[in-house]
Amino acid sequence: MTTYFLIGKYSQEALKHVSSQRTKKAYQIIQKLGGRVKSIHALLGEKDLIIQAQFPGSKQAMNASLGLTKITGIGFSTSEAISIEEFDKLAKV
Repeated sequence: MTTYFLIGKYSQEALKHVSSQRTKKAYQIIQKLGGRVKSIHALLGEKDLIIQAQFPGSKQAMNASLGLTKITGIGFSTSEAISIEEFDKLAKV
């Protein structure tokens, strides 16, 4: 499983529908695509939300990003991540 960060920015419309029910639906979408939520955090600053999740591959992560945008109205930017230990190994090249 690969780690991805889905970084979201609320629209005015998305803010109107914040609820624990919507959060549960987000978890369900990720799980339906073979993913696993590691954490979800609200943020201060330019971005409003970050989801750390693991997916079997980039297609599932992309599909989750699209699905989450459809049900929430939140615009997501999705990035694949590797551990800093793996990064350090790659940097030795």
